[in-house]
Amino acid sequence: MQKNAYFKGLTIPFLLLLPQLAITIVFFYWPASQAVWQSFLLEDAFGISTQFVWFENYQALFADPGYLKAFINTAIFSTFVCVLSLSIALLFAVMADRQIRGAEIYKTLLIWPYAVAPAIAGVLWLFMFDPSLGMLARGLQSLGIPWNPRLNGNHAMLLVILAATWKQISYNFLFFLAGLQSIPKSVIEAAVIDGARPMRRFWTIVFPLLSPTTFFLLVVNIVYVFFDTFGIIDTVTGGGPSGATETLVYKVFSDGKGGSNLGGSAAQSVLLLIMVIGLTAVQFRFIERKVSY
Repeated sequence: MQKNAYFKGLTIPFLLLLPQLAITIVFFYWPASQAVWQSFLLEDAFGISTQFVWFENYQALFADPGYLKAFINTAIFSTFVCVLSLSIALLFAVMADRQIRGAEIYKTLLIWPYAVAPAIAGVLWLFMFDPSLGMLARGLQSLGIPWNPRLNGNHAMLLVILAATWKQISYNFLFFLAGLQSIPKSVIEAAVIDGARPMRRFWTIVFPLLSPTTFFLLVVNIVYVFFDTFGIIDTVTGGGPSGATETLVYKVFSDGKGGSNLGGSAAQSVLLLIMVIGLTAVQFRFIERKVSY
């Protein structure tokens, strides 16, 4: 029989939760509260002179055309990265789940890119597609394609999308593969006996059973493209050319460090956090209804 653990008081449960609560408060709630407070302040670059200005930092943001451009860039960037990384990872997971020779080697190689830091991933793609040194860039130029992400904003956006997608495919692949391997083989075999073709089996049986994994990865990928892609954008394009690849998270950094606008940068971080929380809430409110557990 399975033995259940019972606590006579609340002391031990609170002590067990204390380390996680301490980490959450120190590294999330406290910095978030500081950012909210700083968003109402007007400070100089050294933090010596401080003035409470209420919502002026937020008003300046909504009147700034650069912030609107960064919002549009983020929408385009996040949509393409999420769709491409999830789709390619699912395709790779389906192919790797088959009984093929050397499958374990393929799985290991597909997981490796996840161990690469975002900044390193950006440098790798920059070297491959640099218009002067990149081998792939020279190949495109030899085909008559004037590839130059330093000057062309569309080329720069495409480059950071590819780099961010490549970085995230391994993470999505790992979860999709685990989800595929957890599907009972008897269900697939029953569909084969009933005469269902491979595509029909996938869309009517396999993919619905993967809906919890897909929903989880969708939430994680939204957080990834909004926050964790900063290193890729910083090393590949630096937000250029002319702000063509400047996303919301990169604008927080560039305005805070480069522009010394600490209050405006804090206001941007607060709005960015609200956006991510709102998107996550919408996903749990509407998309989770279609998930079959």
